[in-house]
Amino acid sequence: MTFKEIHTQFHLKLDADYGRDEVDAMFFLLSEHFLNKKRIDLSLRPYYMLVNEELSELTQALGRLQNNEPVQYIIGLTNFYGLEFKVNQHTLIPRPETEALVSLVIESLKPQHVHLHKINILDLGTGTGCIAISLAKNIANAEVYALDNSNDALKIAQKNAALNAVEVFFFESDILKENDWVLNFKNIKFDIIISNPPYVRALEKAEMKPNVLNYEPGSALFVTDEDPLIFYRAIAELASNYMKPNGLLFFEINQYLAQETKKMLEMHNFEIIEIYPDLSGNDRMIKAIK
Repeated sequence: MTFKEIHTQFHLKLDADYGRDEVDAMFFLLSEHFLNKKRIDLSLRPYYMLVNEELSELTQALGRLQNNEPVQYIIGLTNFYGLEFKVNQHTLIPRPETEALVSLVIESLKPQHVHLHKINILDLGTGTGCIAISLAKNIANAEVYALDNSNDALKIAQKNAALNAVEVFFFESDILKENDWVLNFKNIKFDIIISNPPYVRALEKAEMKPNVLNYEPGSALFVTDEDPLIFYRAIAELASNYMKPNGLLFFEINQYLAQETKKMLEMHNFEIIEIYPDLSGNDRMIKAIK
């Protein structure tokens, strides 16, 4: 089978579910990965004859896409903030909204912390390590710590730190268990605490696509309808003991609960609480000063 013929097969079987443009993007991502050739080279050789192994890999990938598996899990990689990250079923796939959160942290540092000799940063619920690693890569004087309750996720995060040549101190710990925090961070005060914790309520599952619901780890996504701010409240309560004076707290948030999150932070004596939109204009980030 030629390259053009398998390309046509992808469109015939996937366009109805994904749309033509997205199918093209996924097809060339897979082709570059499995054929080890640049997109421009492949486009110039539409009648390139695939060898059996190449055809088998692309055909298997097509079947997995038909089952709504994310393309990032198929190739085991994704890009975030200009860096490459390994991903698997134990980690969320990093999203553009979280890139905006990283940008907000970096921009917020310029006026307030640029002259500090060292900036202690704590990332809670690190997953792939995308936030912690991106901050370590882009803030020269940062000492970055990251926590997750999944050992499997931490294994990927450690590989990603090595892949991107940065040092991050990783800990296996539960955000909701204060004793874990005391054990790991009793002698450390942080300039910045940042988190993208689970925040999708069960009632919002109907809005989500099958590739997210069926493949990405639910424990990193969902909270109960009854207590959707459970992680935010736990972090706010503990931040008082682990943040330096005028320390900055950053959250990625549920767009429907922005005001509730802000009020909770006010109750925990945070100040100058600002809500920021994502690229779609939805309330997605909060910055607060302790």
